[in-house]
Amino acid sequence: MIHGGTPFQLDVKDPKTELFDPTIKGTENFLEAIQQTDGLQKVVFIASVATYNTNHPLLPEGKIDDKPISENDEPFIIEQSHPYAQAKFIANQVVTKFIADRKDLSFEIISVSPVGVMGKSLSAREDSTSTGLQFLFKNKIAPNAFVQMLYDTDSNFAIVDVADVADAIYSASLKKGLHGKNYLLTGESYKVSDVIRMLNQENPVEKPTMMYSNDFAKHDLGMTFRPVQDTLKWYSE
Repeated sequence: MIHGGTPFQLDVKDPKTELFDPTIKGTENFLEAIQQTDGLQKVVFIASVATYNTNHPLLPEGKIDDKPISENDEPFIIEQSHPYAQAKFIANQVVTKFIADRKDLSFEIISVSPVGVMGKSLSAREDSTSTGLQFLFKNKIAPNAFVQMLYDTDSNFAIVDVADVADAIYSASLKKGLHGKNYLLTGESYKVSDVIRMLNQENPVEKPTMMYSNDFAKHDLGMTFRPVQDTLKWYSE
C-alpha cells in the first residue's frame, strides 16, 4: 500500500485547513486504517526532503554547502519554513512515533523523501505544482514571494527525476527488511539560474553539487539516478 495523499501547493491562504489538517490528520487516519487491514505486508509513505530539512530548497541554518545532508543528520525545522514543509515534517514524526510505539507490527513501513521532483508528467494534467514550478522557472515568472526568493538568492536547487521517484517507490514496495527506514531521493543540485538555462535548452554555467546524499537509496533500493540535465531536457521537449 502506498500513501501519497498530501496536498502540495506554494500559495497558501489558510495553512491549517489547506495543508496541516489534510497532511497530518490524513496521515493519522491512514495509520489507523492500515491497522485494520488484513493481509497487509508493506506500506510505503511518500514523504519529503522536508522531513530532514524544512528550510529546503535552502540549506539548514548554519550549514555550508560542503557536505551532503544524509539520513544520519539531525532533522532541521524552523517555524519560518513554508507551511507545506512544516506539515510534511510533522506528518513524518507521526509515522516515526507510530513505528516506535508498535514493535509487533505484522507489516513493514518504509518512507521515501524526494527533493524537488521534476520531469515530464505521464498524465495530461497541468495543475501539478511541480510541473507548474518548471513552467515558472523556464519563463522566469514569480507569482509569489517564495519563487521570487529563489530567483533573488540564486540558491542551489536539489532535483530528482519523477521517474526515479516512481522507481524508488516500486523498489521499496518489494524489498524486505527495511522497516522504519526513510530514504532521501535526489539527483544533483544546480543553481536556479542554471535550472532556468537548462529548461531553455542551454548549458549550465556552473558544475552541479550534491546538497543531499543518495547513497542509502543506491545501496538499499538499488537506485541509479538520472542526470538532472536529462530530466530538464525531457520536460522542455
